[in-house]
Amino acid sequence: LQSFAYAASHDLQEPLRKIVAFSDRIIKKEADNLNEQSLDYFSRIQRAAMRMQTLINDLLTYSRVTTQAQPFAKVNLAVIAVEVISDLETLIERTNGKVEVDSLPEIEADPTQIRQLFQNLISNGLKFHRPEVNPLVKITARVVNSEHTRLKWQREFLELTFEDNGIGIEERYFIKIFTVFQRLYGKDEYEGTGVGLSICHKIIERHHGQIKVESEPGKGSRFIVTLPINQNRTS
Repeated sequence: LQSFAYAASHDLQEPLRKIVAFSDRIIKKEADNLNEQSLDYFSRIQRAAMRMQTLINDLLTYSRVTTQAQPFAKVNLAVIAVEVISDLETLIERTNGKVEVDSLPEIEADPTQIRQLFQNLISNGLKFHRPEVNPLVKITARVVNSEHTRLKWQREFLELTFEDNGIGIEERYFIKIFTVFQRLYGKDEYEGTGVGLSICHKIIERHHGQIKVESEPGKGSRFIVTLPINQNRTS
């Protein structure tokens, strides 16, 4: 992963930037001399290159969950939610969506990774919406206790639920969706690289938590994330 991250951030990004930049120059400079089919070809080249850039960036994020992890610290989830919703303002406006957030506490976590977790789950809830239905994402939280009778310990966890009214997921895909590159829909139907949920899964594993999904096609999805409120071990 470390080797890939270095190659992706240096050797792979630059050629793609040149493909996008020079094809854009040709379109602007030679627009009057290109027929409709040629313009369409250049447009396809640009879209393909930009999809590749997005994929590389997503894989970099995936690799950095472990290679560039930050120490655990107190994180105000309410602040994280507000900042992420602000960052997703364009997507919210484009989909005519809405995000409702319950009262959220502080937990001990990696701030950058928790922000990524919120961003991926909220954006998925907005993106995978049903036609003619305005997307709605609700985030709720509750504290739960876990006990280990034999080892005689008790620990508090925060159960976060990200619920949407979107297209839903068939039960047979519940495990597969957390695998890298697992896409359930074509790129022309819904944008994405199939890496987002695998990033979420990796972040949650690093925080010694769990994630599960409850869903039904056409009736939305609920992603339930359980995280320790306090980390009792080093990161």
